[in-house]
Amino acid sequence: MPPSQPQPNDPDHPLFALIEIMARLRDPVGGCPWDQQQTFASIAPYTVEEAYEVADAIERGDLTDLKEELGDLLLQVVFHARMAQEQGAFDFAGVAAAISDKMIRRHPHVFGDHAYHDQAAQTAGWEALKAQERKAKAKTGVLDDVPAGLPALTRAVKLTKRAARVGFDWPSTKEVLNKLREEIAELEVEIEAGDQAKAREELGDLLFVCANLARKLDVEPEDALRATNAKFSRRFAFIEAALAKDGRTPDQSDLEEMDALWDAAKADEKKR
Repeated sequence: MPPSQPQPNDPDHPLFALIEIMARLRDPVGGCPWDQQQTFASIAPYTVEEAYEVADAIERGDLTDLKEELGDLLLQVVFHARMAQEQGAFDFAGVAAAISDKMIRRHPHVFGDHAYHDQAAQTAGWEALKAQERKAKAKTGVLDDVPAGLPALTRAVKLTKRAARVGFDWPSTKEVLNKLREEIAELEVEIEAGDQAKAREELGDLLFVCANLARKLDVEPEDALRATNAKFSRRFAFIEAALAKDGRTPDQSDLEEMDALWDAAKADEKKR
């Protein structure tokens, strides 16, 4: 028989050790001053950042980094759970139990005797279960539980996806593209008028329509923009490297030269 593995409540289990480390860090007497001072609000940005670093490791296909980043993200969960425990609200075990219950509840076809005919029926069933959960939380509005703290583009996709489920949606990408052109025209009017506040509003409308277009194309806008950011960084590095051969930096060049080098970077990518 294989040797028994330590259980989560066993002092030798790594998860137990991590929970104890966090308790020690938060100890008001012998803990770390920085950790002692943190709150849910002050830690939240780090939690979001760690989630992005997990996504970055996945995108790069770096499993060594992924292991480390997942650990950093897990630490965030333990940190929040510890602060909640100190307030008598819940602890890490409660967090784990709640998500376990949710997964079992949302998968009656796996943990129960329910059967779905196909994936579409399963998706509909999933949404129905989530709707029941929202109702139990007194969140009856279609958009009520779309988190306000999500990245704006991601939240725009979720808002429009939720609205689309009740029929509030453009029939196809053609209508979205028409709306995109309309928003660009409205933005141009406000830019020409010099109205910063209205230009800001119109720019927001334009980005919202872009998020809608991404949803229609089944593209995650954050992923698409991250890819473009990486492409921009890569091509600008090409410009820097080309100028460095002459002992120069970008601020010693001009737009015309750098634009030509940008085109050279694009041509170089096409050869690969």
